[in-house]
Amino acid sequence: MDLKICVAQLNLVVGDVTGNARRIIDAAHEAYAQGARLLLTPELSICAYIAEDLFLRPSFIAACDDAVKTVARETAGLQGMAIVVGHPVGRDRRSKSLTIAQRTNAASVIRDGRVIETYAKRLLPNYQVFDERRYFVPGQGTCVFQVEGVSVGLLICEDAWFEEPAQLAREAGAQMLAVINASPFHGGKGYEREAMMIERVKACGLPLVYAHMVGGQDEVVFEGHSFAVNADGQLAGRAPSFKENMYYVGVRQAQDAIELEAKTWPARELDADLWDALVLGLRDYVHKNGFRDVILGLSGGIDSALVLAIAVDALGKDRVRALMMPSPYTAGISLEDAREMARRLGVRYDELSIVPEFESFKASLAPLFEGRAEDTTEENIQARIRGVMLMAMSNKFGSLVLTTGNKSEYATGYCTLYGDMCGGFAPIKDVVKTAVFRLARWRNANDPFKTGADPIPDRIITRPPSAELRADQTDQDSLPPYEVLDAIIARYMENDMGIAELVAEGFSHDDVEKVTRLIKVNEYKRRQAAVGTRITHRSFGKDWRYPITNRFRA
Repeated sequence: MDLKICVAQLNLVVGDVTGNARRIIDAAHEAYAQGARLLLTPELSICAYIAEDLFLRPSFIAACDDAVKTVARETAGLQGMAIVVGHPVGRDRRSKSLTIAQRTNAASVIRDGRVIETYAKRLLPNYQVFDERRYFVPGQGTCVFQVEGVSVGLLICEDAWFEEPAQLAREAGAQMLAVINASPFHGGKGYEREAMMIERVKACGLPLVYAHMVGGQDEVVFEGHSFAVNADGQLAGRAPSFKENMYYVGVRQAQDAIELEAKTWPARELDADLWDALVLGLRDYVHKNGFRDVILGLSGGIDSALVLAIAVDALGKDRVRALMMPSPYTAGISLEDAREMARRLGVRYDELSIVPEFESFKASLAPLFEGRAEDTTEENIQARIRGVMLMAMSNKFGSLVLTTGNKSEYATGYCTLYGDMCGGFAPIKDVVKTAVFRLARWRNANDPFKTGADPIPDRIITRPPSAELRADQTDQDSLPPYEVLDAIIARYMENDMGIAELVAEGFSHDDVEKVTRLIKVNEYKRRQAAVGTRITHRSFGKDWRYPITNRFRA
């Protein structure tokens, strides 16, 4: 073996520059002891991704500079080892009325206690969750450095998705490419990256090692899934997904050819990836923001059941509490199913009737509501009483409240502001209802975290969904069938299809008009919603930036 590379697939924390530097230093010492002489860390590993407007603070850039110096100083004894770290470089040029960005998204190569090369990312993504042109200016140069006689060309994330940066590295003498990345997950994204990097390798003729971040950051998740591709376009190895890993890649050099070899973790089914993303997103949000435990309202319905299962897989049963709050319209089977699910997962479970509070609210409002029939007002009062109860528990015990709404509900406004939308994190906010059912069945058939097999009672999955806020209510009373609803959401919200295109595809004009109108008029609710894990290529969050006041209807 001519060279051993270590990809430090690390779960870093935005803004913890001291802690991140220590993780990199420790990884370097471990990798060196295992014989590696090149350590690759993820894009912007010093500050972690996505640091957003922290990049605008001079003190933040200065702290990152100091952290890079710390990594160099504390790895000086690792003779001959090259360490690639990602970090912001530069500052702003300011006048009285204008600030001009001079920062770059950079990576430095550290060896023997000093920075020997610094490369600035050339191509800055500004789509989906990416907003890099707000913070950085494009780089101009190339970076090729030597490790154990191998010439390595360094690229950062988006650079490798286009032909020119790799070709320039080859022209500068690179024999292989090292690509450091922080690319948020959505379903299937890891295999899209593999396919794109295979295309890049075939175009430039150089083998490639792809180093990727892992972990949750607010609404996005990075899944790891680092990999290596040989010059013939064949996958040389793949790291595990959704977990930290010190992933080693061997480099053999024979004449002018470079060959990579590494362990290959098997490809995974989509729902396994989605489940792990939802679990990791919740776990890291809780841990990185200093919460001890979580609480949620368990209704006996499928959404709260799925959230409970995710929470137990993420945190363990002892850090999850469920509160059932029956109203006058709560079915007996809902109580039975909630109790049974709490029993299966072993979480603390309490029941607290909201009937007295509901009757008190109605009595107080009766003089003002005289002559008016009950309607959604009384339905929403029930949801808001539950929200108050959950937030009281949060205040008293310090628990993070999990909201249980799904993407179909957030899209159409089938949720109550200051009611079931109350809480600090929404684990299934980007999961449409049809996927809720599918993931519930997947989790019953799989126990990936050994927290209990078959946790969701079958009746929760098979009975018609209902908010149970009035007599004989089901979700489909006011919404199209979920298969239709979710298909329209996917096309209109996620892929920007127009109303005329949807009708041309065969959807009824009434359904299309109703769903698209609901999406538009409920933007004000979503602006006040908790963040939640992103698992599609367009979620209601950083991906979705629509005006609340909006009369465009096509």
